[in-house]
Amino acid sequence: MLRSLEIRDMLIVERTELDFGPGLNVLTGETGAGKSILLDCLGFVLGWRGRAELVRKGAEQGEVTAVFDVPVGHPARAVLEEAGLPSGAELILRRVNRADGRKIAFINDRRASGDVLRKISVSLVELHGQQDDGGLLNERGHRALLDAFAEHHGLLSALKVAWGERAQARRARDAAQKALDAVREEEDFLRHATAELDKMSPEKGEEAELDTRRRHMQKAEKIRTDVARALTALGPEGAEGLMREADRWLQGASDRADGTLDEPLNALDRALIELGEAAQGVEEALQGLSFDPYELEACEERLFALRALARKHGLAADDLPELSQTLHERLAALDAGEDRIVALDAAVKAADAAYMAQAQRVSASRLEAAGRLDQAMAAELAPLKMDRAVFETKLAPGEPGPEGVDHVAFTVATNPGAPSGPLNKIASGGELSRFLLALKVVLSRGADALVMIFDEIDRGVGGATADAVGRRLAKVAEAAQVLVVTHSPQVAARGRDHFRVQKQVIDGMTLSEVVELSREERTDEIARMISGAEVTDAARAAAMSLLDAG
Repeated sequence: MLRSLEIRDMLIVERTELDFGPGLNVLTGETGAGKSILLDCLGFVLGWRGRAELVRKGAEQGEVTAVFDVPVGHPARAVLEEAGLPSGAELILRRVNRADGRKIAFINDRRASGDVLRKISVSLVELHGQQDDGGLLNERGHRALLDAFAEHHGLLSALKVAWGERAQARRARDAAQKALDAVREEEDFLRHATAELDKMSPEKGEEAELDTRRRHMQKAEKIRTDVARALTALGPEGAEGLMREADRWLQGASDRADGTLDEPLNALDRALIELGEAAQGVEEALQGLSFDPYELEACEERLFALRALARKHGLAADDLPELSQTLHERLAALDAGEDRIVALDAAVKAADAAYMAQAQRVSASRLEAAGRLDQAMAAELAPLKMDRAVFETKLAPGEPGPEGVDHVAFTVATNPGAPSGPLNKIASGGELSRFLLALKVVLSRGADALVMIFDEIDRGVGGATADAVGRRLAKVAEAAQVLVVTHSPQVAARGRDHFRVQKQVIDGMTLSEVVELSREERTDEIARMISGAEVTDAARAAAMSLLDAG
């Protein structure tokens, strides 16, 4: 509920403070008194787009402050929390317009952007008039209005779940198809590369082992000749043969040497043993240095082929086995991809069918609600002297989405047999106002969180029709706070609180002010609305009668 509105130095308002109550609040005044200025100022503090020049001439800045009551659960609190702003039972909006055009907004004494201000205003105020921007003339909002009237929240929740599952199934299928297409683009490479790797069959650590064997064989080739010559020099044809010859000569002489050759002979025996061990070691080394020249060639070919394959793939030779496994897995994914796509296509079809089934249930509920809405509108239009008009809620196929497959549009035909069309293109100004009011009465359930403003919605009607308009505004005001700018005495008499907008000239400057009227003042104001500039006793009596009836 809008509790108060304070305006300072805006347009032709120097300062005014208004305290609004629940129910129907009416604003009246002569043409040009500044009733629209009041709405301009309210729109300014709510962040609505409006006039560019708002600061009162001669003032450094203009300022508007609006105070709202926002009980627990009010949608405005969620906006405040999302924006990181303090929230409570009272919401204070303040916006300043400097003379240089700069605008500064505050929410509960914290700086706030215009975007946040506009977001929060959507949950606070709804404006209706002949240039309605509250959603009733915008076809994009008609489906949501019909759904609110139908009250099939469970069906809509299930539909959104089905839409989410449908979207998820399609994403999974599309991702799998994209991956499969990417693999298909390199199928020739994969098959060639895996065949090449399979033929090579590389093993981790193989390169180091081959390199060691190659180096060993290359070294052996260089030293084997010298080792073989050394073995010959140590053998029977070399040192061993000479030493054994010496041993025979010394043995033959030892009997005549009186023991002087015993020690040399013992040393020679030991030397022959050492020489045998040395020869055996050299022989074993020579055997170790033996290799097949073809083996060296094969080792080098394998090593060079392994390194070439690693360079081709831009990695180390030890990483080739892992690459082979990865490529085989990708090739297997390609081979199995078609089967997976078939399975995912089936899941998409199932999700589509589930979504369409739920969408059809919602469509059926909407169709039934549309019939009830049309009947309710017919009942509301008759007292507004539009009983010949036909209101019809039309459902047509639309693009599938989380809210279903229906396009909803409110259409009217002002006379039987006349073509129907959108509200704002078929109805005249007065007719449009009454259509909007009737719609608001029918659709007002659950709107008690909003402050509803009706700007001269009774223009072009009078008498019994104006009385019917007043009654319906009062009915809407039973569930929500309503502010109405009116020229109709029948509407003004229905107000719980009555404010008059009036102009006065002070020191050559025209200023507008708003005053709350007492019962007696209301009588005079409504009498003026009935009779014009000269208030007669008959007009005053008629005004009192209207007030008593209201």
